Amino acid sequence: MNRKEQDMAETLSIEQTFERLDDIIGRLEGEELSMEESFAAYAEGLALVKKCRGSIDEVEKKVLVLEESGEQHEL
Repeated sequence: MNRKEQDMAETLSIEQTFERLDDIIGRLEGEELSMEESFAAYAEGLALVKKCRGSIDEVEKKVLVLEESGEQHEL
């Protein structure tokens, strides 16, 4: 993934990131890509998966659990 693609990937919401991953999977499954194009798409997909994992980890850390007493605690 080149620098422009990395910058774009960093600004995507998690939903947009999943959509981009779906697009990449579709291209890899359906199109006749050269080996170089396939490798570039695969590398971009891996970077996007890493971004998704980071985003999900951040959200999990922010999830609040309500106890019976009504107090909130972060996980």
